[in-house]
Amino acid sequence: MADDIAATTTAGEDERRLHELGYAQELRRRMSGFSNFAVSFTIISILSGCLTLYGYGMNTGGPAIIVWGWPIVGLFTLTVGLAMAEVCSSFPTAGGLYYWSAKLARKNGPAWSWFTGWFNFLGQVAVTAGIDFGAAFFINAFGALVWGWSTAHSVTILIYAIVLLVHGLLNQFGIRLVALLNDISVWWHILGVLIIVAVLAFVPSKHASASYVFSNIVNNTGWHSTFYVLLLGLLLAQYTLTGFDASAHMTEETHNAARSGPRGIVMSIVVSLIAGWVLLIGVTFAIQNAHYADYTGALVPPAQVWATAIGDTGAKLLLLVAIGAQLFCGMSSVTANSRMIYAFSRDGALPGSNFWHRVNKRTRTPTNAIWLGASGALILALPYLWNGAAYAAVTSIAVIGLYIAYVLPTFLRLRQGEDFKRGPWHLGRWSYLIGWIAVIWVVFITILFMLPTASPIHWVNFNYTVVAVLVVLGFAGIYWLVSAKNWFKGPKVQGSAEELAAIERELST
Repeated sequence: MADDIAATTTAGEDERRLHELGYAQELRRRMSGFSNFAVSFTIISILSGCLTLYGYGMNTGGPAIIVWGWPIVGLFTLTVGLAMAEVCSSFPTAGGLYYWSAKLARKNGPAWSWFTGWFNFLGQVAVTAGIDFGAAFFINAFGALVWGWSTAHSVTILIYAIVLLVHGLLNQFGIRLVALLNDISVWWHILGVLIIVAVLAFVPSKHASASYVFSNIVNNTGWHSTFYVLLLGLLLAQYTLTGFDASAHMTEETHNAARSGPRGIVMSIVVSLIAGWVLLIGVTFAIQNAHYADYTGALVPPAQVWATAIGDTGAKLLLLVAIGAQLFCGMSSVTANSRMIYAFSRDGALPGSNFWHRVNKRTRTPTNAIWLGASGALILALPYLWNGAAYAAVTSIAVIGLYIAYVLPTFLRLRQGEDFKRGPWHLGRWSYLIGWIAVIWVVFITILFMLPTASPIHWVNFNYTVVAVLVVLGFAGIYWLVSAKNWFKGPKVQGSAEELAAIERELST
């Protein structure tokens, strides 16, 4: 009885805070703090990012950058997450980042909000593309091993489209199932890492030496600067450690949101940092050096590593573990992506906003936003049909889009100084040091991941990240100057207390 009263009280406080921020409780608030953490942890998905970009790491730095790049990037990413979490505690809304920018800017709030939202939109669509695109590679590799499927680019794209379709349908019709699968996903990832590492530790007859794993550098990029190549290799870790803004986007559906959202952000990074390092070290020790060239030329290099280390049957089983994690990850990414689109459209920022922010009365989910995110992800990956470097470009776009959106509110919060009104979860006197480290790191990686990844540069290996970023920035900038600056005033107040209650009553009937 006491627990029921406490839960009811917390729900009432969450709803009141949302009303103070200007919004009605349109989405159903049924997520626990653990479920909120589970969404971000699932989207980070060490069994997705670490493994899908493992081949990139093998060519761009080799074992040394695979193993040491992870903790370096992880610690800097933690500063970004901590700074975000502090702001999330003050503004627990589904829109998250663009809303924060509007409220934290000392002037020109609508403009800050507009560009934060558009970069977040780009990053969310790209990270969904990267996750499901990676899953398609692994599914294709499994099909090739078991049934002899073709690994042609068109086949991979077809599998990718089917995966996106399934994730869209799950999010539209199976929201309760999605919530359950998010919780299961946490344990799938943890147990999956333990299974893969244990199998690779005990089954192979021989392992790579410690000096090879921790110090061997490989450069198959065509560039002559080892330092430059090692920096490029940081993409493996930085791409994997994205998507934790999902905890912020899910706050309108989370109990005790002002604390649960920030904790979800931080804990998803911390747990991923530890488990991901264990996974990368375990896989790298399984490398058989004589087969290195075979690995780097494979569709899915980790599968080739496993096949030479433990045999085809074992590789197939480990592939299934990884594919399961990647499918969980993509499903959660579509969920978070749709919530961001829903919120951004609710405030009129996307063309056709009235259509994209509609909520299905039966499921209380933003159905149209789900399909916009999935369609955008499909379009972003289509260059793979003629550009083999497209996957690395998609992951770079995800990193740049998301991290710019992550750090803009942090920068504005730092400019506010002591005027910033902290929520119940905050960093105390560490706010400024952690915040500025986060800002500097994001500036650095934004420049780094738009640079060429291979030499000589031609259309087959061209890093089109800069094109995608400039297209979105150009579109958002021109749209702002020509039109939006006249009508986009930042996050809207949906109405008075009575009007917000009326919206909630209509949805509940």
